[in-house]
Amino acid sequence: MPRILGVDIPKEKRTEISLAYLYGVGRALSNKILKETAIDPAKRAKDLTDEEISRITAFLQKATFKVEGDLRREISQNIKRLMDIGSYRGMRHKKGLPVRGQRTRTNSRTRKGPRKGGMAVIKKEAAPAKKAPAAKPAGK
Repeated sequence: MPRILGVDIPKEKRTEISLAYLYGVGRALSNKILKETAIDPAKRAKDLTDEEISRITAFLQKATFKVEGDLRREISQNIKRLMDIGSYRGMRHKKGLPVRGQRTRTNSRTRKGPRKGGMAVIKKEAAPAKKAPAAKPAGK
């Protein structure tokens, strides 16, 4: 499996598709990368030479856009900033609720997690067990 920026990209897929497995790289950006580095987009990732992989890696490192670790770090810092200043969006992130105005009365199970209890199950009390007849005292 070819490794680019610490990520294993799928070897059986076309290069333009497998580059999209990098965080922050979509189809349009992967085609732009392949065009700049003069690599055929239809070529399978397993057929890439070491020189071609190094060209892709070099292009990604010198590019003006952020991918992988830098992008993840920037996004998490933005969310942390929103939480620190106490904005509405920051509070929604803290509480684990939808941030972009979705309804929460019926949906949003992904953000809220599984239901907590719902309706309580009430068990009927078992009827008292019948007592065995007491033994009669002997002798009377």
